[in-house]
Amino acid sequence: MNPTVISQIRSFNRTVAEGIGALNDHFLGRGRPMGESRLLWEIGAQGVDLRVLRERLGLDSGYLSRTLASLERQGLVTIESRPDDRRARRAVLTEAGRGERDELERLSDAVAGSMLEPLSESQRERLVAAMAEVERLLQPSLMRFALEDPTSDDARWCIDQYFAELNARFDAGFDPSLSLSADARELVAPQGALIVARLRGAALGCVALKFHGRSAAELKRMWVSASARGLGVGRRLLAEAEQHARQSGAKAVRLETNKALPEAVKLYRQAGYVEVAPFSDEPYADHWFEKILR
Repeated sequence: MNPTVISQIRSFNRTVAEGIGALNDHFLGRGRPMGESRLLWEIGAQGVDLRVLRERLGLDSGYLSRTLASLERQGLVTIESRPDDRRARRAVLTEAGRGERDELERLSDAVAGSMLEPLSESQRERLVAAMAEVERLLQPSLMRFALEDPTSDDARWCIDQYFAELNARFDAGFDPSLSLSADARELVAPQGALIVARLRGAALGCVALKFHGRSAAELKRMWVSASARGLGVGRRLLAEAEQHARQSGAKAVRLETNKALPEAVKLYRQAGYVEVAPFSDEPYADHWFEKILR
């Protein structure tokens, strides 16, 4: 990595930390560290499951427990069991907690205003546009990729989105019952795997594999949300799938795709997949690809 680039990123991080007042244990003058204030904001008026908090903010259980315990001692948060599932625990703001969250909102707005106040209108427009671009480009570093139960709500949602997009983009539509199978029972070990990409706990992409011992693994159900395209999510999902295929003992990965998906064809070629003769009777396939795993 270019040392000049690393230095610029570190300088940017220091400037932002100073600008938002994150350098002391009294964030926004409220007598508590930034982590506690951020949790108050994330819990929100309706409360939130602890599992969701961990996934959304990338926190380990120990840190989350300690921070919530501190907020409980301050009388700002209570921890409750969810009525429909006594095993699931939720964080809920008390009346004092809701008041504190409102005050943090007001003070955060004031900090944002103080950043804009010294600037001209054109400078403000440039700053806000640059911030939006930086935020988007930072999202890939916050993404998490993990094996998923193919019967989970997130897994089913991703697959449904995948089917809906194919149905919209294929000239004659898409009927999953006519395509080669990749149902839930085929996407769990040792038969296969489903990998889901998440940003702040929200699913935004998936890829599936079917294993056949040391023979080529089949790559299926590759999908990325439109909101995350252009951020390299597809490339990273593909790399995750290849790594799992290697670990399963597969020596190659094969896939089929349709001519209506030119961006997918381009991705596979750039990732080292070579177009080969048809190896399946997939009715929706126009291209067949294979990659030998090194």
